[in-house]
Amino acid sequence: MKSLTRKRSLGAVALVGFAGLVLTACAAAPESTPSDSAAPEADYLACAVSDEGSWNDKSFNEAAYDGLLKAEDELGVQLSDAESKSAEDFVPNLEAMVAEGCDITFAVGFNFSLGGTDGVIFDIANANPDSNFAWLDGWPGGDNGNVKPIMYATEQSSYLAGYLSAAYSTSKVIGTYGGLQIDSVTAFMDGFYQGAKKYEEDSGTPVTVLGWDPATATGQFVGGFDDTGTAKSISASMLTDGADVIFPVAGGLFTATAEAIREQAPSAVLLGVDKDIAVTQPQLADITLTSVEKRMTQAVFDIIKDSSEGSYAADPYFGTLENDGTGLSDFYDFDSKVTAETKTALADLQAKIIAGDIEIPLTKNPAS
Repeated sequence: MKSLTRKRSLGAVALVGFAGLVLTACAAAPESTPSDSAAPEADYLACAVSDEGSWNDKSFNEAAYDGLLKAEDELGVQLSDAESKSAEDFVPNLEAMVAEGCDITFAVGFNFSLGGTDGVIFDIANANPDSNFAWLDGWPGGDNGNVKPIMYATEQSSYLAGYLSAAYSTSKVIGTYGGLQIDSVTAFMDGFYQGAKKYEEDSGTPVTVLGWDPATATGQFVGGFDDTGTAKSISASMLTDGADVIFPVAGGLFTATAEAIREQAPSAVLLGVDKDIAVTQPQLADITLTSVEKRMTQAVFDIIKDSSEGSYAADPYFGTLENDGTGLSDFYDFDSKVTAETKTALADLQAKIIAGDIEIPLTKNPAS
């Protein structure tokens, strides 16, 4: 377990090298003038426990932690965190945050529902009624009204991604795979599949979607979020079967898909997930058509801001296309390769989804 408490001290504090979460003291401003870039220190401790993996996964964990860093910079709050190398770390990490007296603790990921009596997050929250929690990819529950779920309609943005991918594809074979077969993963895959089939309907051109069949709830899954070998093998198989667009819904494992594309099919592209991959991984911008974003950074910041001002409430935060809580990244280098017709169709589809004219059914997974 790793737990680092960050407090502003004598000078301005800068983060150098996110991968190591290294803190370096900057030179003090003349005559102790407060730093222009640092908010006054607030008497508030915001905390987070990662899902399996590290804060610098360039995906889900990092997007959540960026919200804490934003709150530190702009609100002056203090931070503490714990990285989970495996699910066995969830309980001790959450208990460590409670022991530190965190004003709010973010549990990052669906997997905090696993284990224990009612699920790890609810067990800890039930045992600590005076502590407040927020749960990314969670849902309402618990006995004390102290767990705020952060939920996303990622099927909406993924629907647009599926339509875009089918329109962009020259082979009309596209693929998707997931880390685990859980609702928060397959929601992306459901939207992707149905968006591609909408393009098929509109264009009259058959589209094959590899890796996921909502009708049977079967598809390709790595079995976790850190097995690069399996992710690369799945990607390579899809490329062999003709896919020229692949959508990995598996945290940072998009890097394995990128390796397969570089080695096997340089004209193929991938879609990023959770964060804007063309920005966070600029070396992949030339093969990243777009990314399906969960805009977790802003959600985490907003919840900390409200809570630090005395407005914590356990009612769910729900990110949609309408409130910009989820959406597609810019196309960047691919902008000229996406036709005006496709862009118009995407705008129309987004408006219809927001208006409720397009419904996107979600798969009920066998283990759910």
